[in-house]
Amino acid sequence: MNNSQSVASLRRRQTSSAGEPTAKEREYLEVIYYLAARNEPVIAARLARWMKVQPPTVTHIVSRLLEKGFIERNAHGEITLTPSGLQLAEAMVRRHRILERFLVDVMGLPWHLIHEEAVRLEHALSPVMEERIIALVGQATTCPHGNPIPGQHEVYAGNTRLDTAQPGRSFTIRRIAEEAEEETPIVAFLEANGLVPGAAFTITDNIPAIGVTLQRPGLSITVPTHIAELIWGDLAGEE
Repeated sequence: MNNSQSVASLRRRQTSSAGEPTAKEREYLEVIYYLAARNEPVIAARLARWMKVQPPTVTHIVSRLLEKGFIERNAHGEITLTPSGLQLAEAMVRRHRILERFLVDVMGLPWHLIHEEAVRLEHALSPVMEERIIALVGQATTCPHGNPIPGQHEVYAGNTRLDTAQPGRSFTIRRIAEEAEEETPIVAFLEANGLVPGAAFTITDNIPAIGVTLQRPGLSITVPTHIAELIWGDLAGEE
């Protein structure tokens, strides 16, 4: 191949990849997907809080995603995924949650390690490996934190956020909000204290300035409010 052919080939590769999202843009697409799947409004301020960045940073990323056709924004500033954006986001979330399931169920990794490990692996996961991993995890419908795997299950379980539950009720944990995965100390706290999907407790106290006290045989624990806000479940009789 001569120089002119090499340059032409390079230009074709650059052109074909110009509309692809960067790693950071992919993170934003995932967050937009999470919020939309939970029927929460997706606005720039909400993205800034989740990503822990200043509003101008969100504005810049959102503008790029708009230009690339992955999102749309209405007159009220609400953001939605376009069909191509939804397809890409679903594929990323599916891959991430399947990998987390594999890392826990097959590899035996603790919760506080699986999110970062899944992030490292998901970008290199081929369709062949993805299908093999699905076979190994037995067609799981949720990630270890209880959030649905796209294509396997679409409904978020748990109608009650723990910090809003009243004392005297029985509470069964169904899922941990995605935000918790970015906070390793929180995930480690949840796993160490058995605050995992399927665990059932009696709520003995709920003081907003302190937290929610949970009790079951052999364990009594007060969950700080900022962590209780990330735990969703069902009250007895409401499953």
